[in-house]
Amino acid sequence: MTDSYYELMDAADPLGEKFCATDLVRSTWTAAIQHAAPVSALLVRALQRCAPRDDTRLSRVAVDLLGPVPADGDMWVRSKVERPGKQIELISAETLALGPDGRPRPTARATGWRLQKLNTADLTHASAPLPRPLGEARSRDLAKNFDEGPGESWIKPTTNLVDGETMTPLERLFAVADCANGIGSTLDITKWTFLNNDLVVHVHRIPDGEWVGIRAATNYGPDGIGTTVGTLFDETGAVGSIAQSVLVRRRPGT
Repeated sequence: MTDSYYELMDAADPLGEKFCATDLVRSTWTAAIQHAAPVSALLVRALQRCAPRDDTRLSRVAVDLLGPVPADGDMWVRSKVERPGKQIELISAETLALGPDGRPRPTARATGWRLQKLNTADLTHASAPLPRPLGEARSRDLAKNFDEGPGESWIKPTTNLVDGETMTPLERLFAVADCANGIGSTLDITKWTFLNNDLVVHVHRIPDGEWVGIRAATNYGPDGIGTTVGTLFDETGAVGSIAQSVLVRRRPGT
């Protein structure tokens, strides 16, 4: 097994780039499916490589998980420009895997707004205060440590996204951004499951460095549905915001 989430098997497959996932992608909830973070990062990789332009960058990515993404078997990723434009364009990407009928079907989709860049360094501003510094960080056990108020964590990917490739700053950000749901949770993970089926990230500044800071809180409604909202950071300040829909269910027997 390689030290990466995915291995690229065939870059020229008619369905799209063909990948094989490693054991590192397996979900917290069940080993049969992939955690949404590697999937999201792989979709961002496809968005960034779709008809690339040096004068633009992604400003918003919305990922929709269309169902469980299988952790085993072949998967494909493809992308296209949905709406071209000089200053603003919309691009999309999707992952595919074999369904019960043995045919490839979409398992996750992402859309990304790509905006033309302009020098506005004199306007740089982010109001959200940084999380506590890395030197004060401590491990958090979701089965024991849960309380009211926003959660804060510093996280960094410990492996490559694709074998033999160095992650871009945005791929690195999305490789951990999905963790906001867990960081913002106030629920006892031994009694509840809380699965998100999407994530929407707006990025006002490309992050710098290995570490990603996340401050997040989840609000729960009375009908089994919640929403996680949060802010993403590098070690110098806020870089973007994240929102997720959350399906809340009580574990059997609790």
